[in-house]
Amino acid sequence: MARIPESFIQDLLNRVDIVEVIERYLPLKKAGQNYAACCPFHKEKSPSFTVSPTKQFYHCFGCGAHGTAIGFVMEYQGVNYPEAIKLLAEAAGMPVPLEVGDVPVEEKTGPRLTDVLKDACDFYRAQLKTAPVAINYLKGRGVSGAIAARFGLGYAPGGEDWQALKQVFPDYDWSKQLPEAGLVIEKEETKRRYDRFRDRVMFPILNQKGLVIGFGGRVMGQGEPKYLNSPETPVFEKGRELYGLPQARAAIRDRGRVLVVEGYMDVVMLHQHGVEYAVATLGTACTPEHVKKLLKLADEVVFCFDGDAAGRRAAWRGLENSLAEVADGKELRFLFLPTEHDPDSFVREFGRERFEALLVQDALPLSQYLLRELSAQIDLTKEEGRARLLHVAQPYLARMAHAPALQMLLKKRLAEICQLTFEEVGLLQSGKGKKSGAGAGKTEREVRQVRPRLVPQARKVRQDSLSRLQELVLFAPELATKGGPVWRDWPSGRGDLVAALLEMAREAPELTGVVLVERWRGEPEYDRLLAMCRHAAQTFEKFSGEELEAEFLSTLTMVGQELGRPATRDRKAELEYRHANGGLTEEEKAEYLALALRK
Repeated sequence: MARIPESFIQDLLNRVDIVEVIERYLPLKKAGQNYAACCPFHKEKSPSFTVSPTKQFYHCFGCGAHGTAIGFVMEYQGVNYPEAIKLLAEAAGMPVPLEVGDVPVEEKTGPRLTDVLKDACDFYRAQLKTAPVAINYLKGRGVSGAIAARFGLGYAPGGEDWQALKQVFPDYDWSKQLPEAGLVIEKEETKRRYDRFRDRVMFPILNQKGLVIGFGGRVMGQGEPKYLNSPETPVFEKGRELYGLPQARAAIRDRGRVLVVEGYMDVVMLHQHGVEYAVATLGTACTPEHVKKLLKLADEVVFCFDGDAAGRRAAWRGLENSLAEVADGKELRFLFLPTEHDPDSFVREFGRERFEALLVQDALPLSQYLLRELSAQIDLTKEEGRARLLHVAQPYLARMAHAPALQMLLKKRLAEICQLTFEEVGLLQSGKGKKSGAGAGKTEREVRQVRPRLVPQARKVRQDSLSRLQELVLFAPELATKGGPVWRDWPSGRGDLVAALLEMAREAPELTGVVLVERWRGEPEYDRLLAMCRHAAQTFEKFSGEELEAEFLSTLTMVGQELGRPATRDRKAELEYRHANGGLTEEEKAEYLALALRK
C-alpha cells in the first residue's frame, strides 16, 4: 500500500506555521508570546485555547485538546491523518509524494471516485425535479423543498434497461470508477452492467469535508430491502461515517450535544423541525470509531432508538461499543421512544419541544442503562443472583479504562445492589477475595496502608528523571548531541522510549519537538509525549542555553545511574508482599526470581 514518506511529513511541519493554519478556521488574539481563542472543540465563554508559535502546537486548558497543525486539521475538519496532510500540503503548495517501501509511486490518473460520485449525485438531484412519484412520496412524508435541497435528495430512475446512469457517464460500459464507486453492478456471466440504485429516493452520504462518498436509496412502495446502501469502497467505510454529520456539525458545537438515530429520514425530519444536531449510522450498529468521533465533537451523546426489540438490540450493541471510548466528563445516554413511533413520526406528531423534553427527562445515562439490562434477567432477592450480577458486570466495567471515576461510582452502586461494601466488591473483582494464607482477609484500605511503606523511593526518583529527560529533549532536540549516546547501554525494556527519542533527536537535531512526536502518532505514547511538549515549554522557557545543557547532562547521568542500579531489598520485599496479597505478573515473577538468585 502506498504511503506518504516520513521525510515529507517532517518537511511539511517545518514549513507550515500553526498560527497561520489555525487562523484559517478561527480568529486568534495575541496573548503574550502565544495566541488565544475560544476553543472550537467545546463550548466556552472565555478563551482557554492557546497556540504556541515557538513550539508549534496548540492546547486547550478547558477540554485538554492538544496537538500539532496536522492534529488540529484532523480534529476540526474531521478527516483522517493522510487527508489532513494533503490539506496542509495543498495550502502550502507542496505536492504530496507517495511511496511503496522506499520506492516513489505516481498518483492514480483519471477522475477521483468522489468526483464520479458527485456527478452521480447531480444527476439524481436533477432527476428528482421531473419525477412526480418521488416528489409526491417526499411531500407525503412531510419533507419540505428547502430541507430536500439542504440534504441533496434525489431520485434514481428505474427504466427497462436499468442503465439510467449512461446519460451522464459515456464510458458506462468500461469505466473502472463506476463499479469501484459502487454505482453499477456487473454480471460475471454476461459482463453486462446495470445501475445499483433503481427507482429509489436517493440520500447522498457526505464525509466531513462535504464530498459525496456514497448513497442510501429508499423504495417508495413495496420492495426489499427498504433501504439500500452503497457497498464499502476506497472512500466509504460504514463503520466510520455518519449520515448528516456535515449538516449537523455547527449545531453540535453550539449545543454540545449530538443525537444518534438509525434512519436517513429520521435525520432529515429532525433537522426540518429544528433538532439540527441529529446524525444517523449507516445500516450498521454504532461502532467504537463512531463513538470516538462523536465524543470529540460533543460532551453529550444521546442514542435514540425505536422501542421495539430491534431497537433495543441496536441500543445494547451501541452500549457495548461505547464502553472503551467513554471518558469522565463525557455523558452517553439512551432514549427509547414509544413502540409505535420512530424519531421521524414522533417529531412530526408532537414537535421539537416535546421531543427535546424526552431527551432531558427519559434518556437513561449509560450507567443506569447498563445496570438495568444486566439485572433484568437476574433474581436479586437471592444471594446467587447478586453474585451472578457481580460476575457478569465485571467485564463491562473493566473496559471503561478511560472513565475511572464512572467506573468507581458503578462499583459503589453494584455494592449497594449486592449488599456488600465497596471494599468487598473491589477485592472480589480484583481476584483477591479468593486468596488464603498470609494477608488473607485484609481490606483494600489495609493493603493501601501497607504498600506505600514498601515502595522504594529510588523507583519514584527514576521515573521523574526519565520524564524530565524526555521533556528536555522535546524542548531542545539538539541537546541529544551532547554527552555521547550512553543510552545505548541501558538495559532493554527500561527507558526504551526515552532512548528512542534521544536517538531520533541525535540523528535530526534540527527538528522541533512536535515534529519528533508526530512519529508516534497512532501509538499509545503519542498523547503523553504531546503533553510533555507543552509542560516542557512552560518549564524550560526561561533557561539559557548553558543552563539547558547543564540540566540535560546532569539528568542524563542520573537516569543512567538509576537504570543501572541493582534493585534494593525494599523492591524484593515489595514483590514478596504483592505475591502474598494479590499475585504477580509474569514480568514481576521474572524480576523476583532474578533478585532471589542475586547474591
